[in-house]
Amino acid sequence: MEGIGGEGASAASPVAQWGHDAWRMYQYFLDKTTPHAVYRWIGSVVIVAIYCLRVYYVQGFYIVSYGLGIYLLNLLIGFLSPLVDPELEPSSEGPLLPTKGSDEFKPFIRRLPEFKFWYSFTKAFCIAFFMTFFSMFDVPVFWPILLCYWIVLFVLTMRRQIAHMIKYKYIPFNIGKQKYGSKKSAASSSGSRGD
Repeated sequence: MEGIGGEGASAASPVAQWGHDAWRMYQYFLDKTTPHAVYRWIGSVVIVAIYCLRVYYVQGFYIVSYGLGIYLLNLLIGFLSPLVDPELEPSSEGPLLPTKGSDEFKPFIRRLPEFKFWYSFTKAFCIAFFMTFFSMFDVPVFWPILLCYWIVLFVLTMRRQIAHMIKYKYIPFNIGKQKYGSKKSAASSSGSRGD
C-alpha cells in the first residue's frame, strides 16, 4: 500500500512543481508592473475597449456586463473608502481622520489599494471577455432597463459615498494637495544656510 501512495505522490509532484513554477513566473511579472501605474491603466483601457467591442459586435451578454458593472461599483467604493471607517469604528480619541488644519497629519489609507483595485478591475474584464465565448451566459434581457437600474444604483451609491466624505472631511485623491520638494532640493537649501 505504501508503494501506491508513493507512486501517486511522485506522479503529482511534477505537475504540482510546474504549477508552482508557473505561478511564481506570473507573480514575478505582476510584481514588475507595480511601479508603472500609467502603463498598467493604459493596458486595462485597451482590455476594456476590446471587451466593449466584443459585446457590441455580438449584440448580447448584457447580463454579464451588468454583473461586471455591479462588481466594478463595489471595487470603486472600496477604493474611495478609508481603511478604518470612522462611522463603524467609534473610538474615545475622536475621529480617526484629521478634521482641522491643526490636527495631526494622518495619511489617507484606502480600504482597497490602487494596485489591488487595478488588478481586480483588469481581471474582471478578462473573465467577462472570456464569458462572452459561451452562449450559456447570453441570457436574453431588455438591456435599457438594466442600464437605467445600474445608473440609478451608481448615483445613489456615489451620493452616499460623497456624503460620507463630506461628513468625515477626507479626500481620497492627491489632487490639489500640497506637494513638498524632493530630498535633494531640501539638502541643497539646508547646505546653503550653513554658509
